[in-house]
Amino acid sequence: MNGWRVWGWVGVATVFACVLGAPEVYAQGGEPPYFAIRGAKVVPVSGAPTENGTILVSRGMIAAVGRDIKIPDEAWIIDGKGLTVYPGLIDAFTDIGLAPAGDAAQHKPDAPAKGPEDRPGTTPWRKGADELNLGDKRIETWRNGGFTTVIAAPKGGFFPGQASVLDLAGERSGDFVVRYGAAIPLNLHPAGGFGSGFPDSLMGVLAYVRQVWMDTDWSTHAEGAYEKNLRVARPRTDRTETTLKEALGGHEVVLIPANNSVEIRRSLELADRWKVPSVIYGGQMGYETAGEISAKKLPVLVNAKWPETEKDADPEDRPTLRTLQFRDRAPSAPGALAKANVKFAFYDGGLATPKDVLKAVKKSIDAGLPADAAVRALTLSAAEIFGVADRLGSIEVGKIANLVVTDGDLFEEKTKIKFVFVDGQKFETHEPEKPREAPKGDISGKWKLAFTTPEGAEEPTADLTMDKDGTISGTVTGKRGTATILSGYASVDKFSFTINIPVEGNATDITFSGTFDATSLKGTLSLTGFSTEFTGTKPKANTLRGANADGVVEGAR
Repeated sequence: MNGWRVWGWVGVATVFACVLGAPEVYAQGGEPPYFAIRGAKVVPVSGAPTENGTILVSRGMIAAVGRDIKIPDEAWIIDGKGLTVYPGLIDAFTDIGLAPAGDAAQHKPDAPAKGPEDRPGTTPWRKGADELNLGDKRIETWRNGGFTTVIAAPKGGFFPGQASVLDLAGERSGDFVVRYGAAIPLNLHPAGGFGSGFPDSLMGVLAYVRQVWMDTDWSTHAEGAYEKNLRVARPRTDRTETTLKEALGGHEVVLIPANNSVEIRRSLELADRWKVPSVIYGGQMGYETAGEISAKKLPVLVNAKWPETEKDADPEDRPTLRTLQFRDRAPSAPGALAKANVKFAFYDGGLATPKDVLKAVKKSIDAGLPADAAVRALTLSAAEIFGVADRLGSIEVGKIANLVVTDGDLFEEKTKIKFVFVDGQKFETHEPEKPREAPKGDISGKWKLAFTTPEGAEEPTADLTMDKDGTISGTVTGKRGTATILSGYASVDKFSFTINIPVEGNATDITFSGTFDATSLKGTLSLTGFSTEFTGTKPKANTLRGANADGVVEGAR
């Protein structure tokens, strides 16, 4: 929840600076230079699975894979009987691990943009690797869920910054970086309404982005001519053009947002017109356009947050047939892409937990996506799209030892992740203890929270989802941003959930706990050194809310 300055309420930021510094991430135990997982089912992705296989890990790398592997005497042996080993999973487009954006104004010009030369919403020099936040609790949550790598990008603007490939373990920021610059994400949605500044329409944004590419191309040729002949006029230096020229020269791909069929077809035309190496992200209407995408040979990042009916929607609102078809068929898009030989990968799309991502992928499998293609989309295909397949994405000798060890099929609900290796470091996963008594009601839905601090009244919205066993997931959104629920439960009529937000530069856990019934919440908001009472109510459905027939909003990141 970006910018929640909770310690401003109580004036004890110095306490947090001592108590809540960024957590250090270490492998567990005094580990030897070798690990051997012996007698497991090995799913390398780059080849056929091997029963009763062995994987030898040495100093962060995969040293050997096969059935008859000589294991060094000093190796730490893990009995793999009944276990399955997959490559570490990859979240192909996210902000997990990055510092909160904070005040968005710091990335905007001092005055409203009046034209392309003002470079509105354009900060391509920002890189995910430079904005890494070791205190982001999602790093541990995603790693425990089997994700060892993320492609993380800053947010904000039309050219928000470059995505970096990051492994989810390390003592320092530099330990995380697999590839410093890997992609150039675009956002084509106007920042405000008509008259809010340049550009204030989709047509204006497209024209502006095209102008940026033309300027970059001109700058590349002008600088080349100047270097060959110093007697020609010296071209001016533009930070945006210089950054984009270097990024494209480094073989970074451009990520174009496109979720419905209109957007996807437009993105195919834009990729041709702009003449940049392009990847579509969104892709949920790929079931209609898979053949066209295949003909253009563009990869796709599929948003795993499938469109669904809004919680607490007015029951009298009647969605269009097009909207209902979209909700029903979106999970079939990956299967259609696979059938058309389109390379694709999955990204979380804002889902709260890695478990939610795997459940979403399982929906695609149920809708026709082959299970092996689903595993590939979460591993090797993602690595190939971002140019790191020589290092990540499969279990092969010489690659980084990113591994997920499970006690069953990755997509089965009862399967547990036993171990995760990141850069050869072994991490045991621990599921939070679940309440013994089942909840008497369902806390799922949108809740308007209310509490008072010394800074005044706050009214964030909690969007909660409760599983049958009482586990709570979701988000809490206030006027300063959104935070994902890290852990939560409901038992009988009691509940508790925790979010993590930056406080005076430190990652801070805030817990909401209390009692609930069908229409109300009440309890205590607490963090170290401070607590306050809060209440929650379910807002009435907005009868003016309309349905999006083509899923434009659903595809937005």
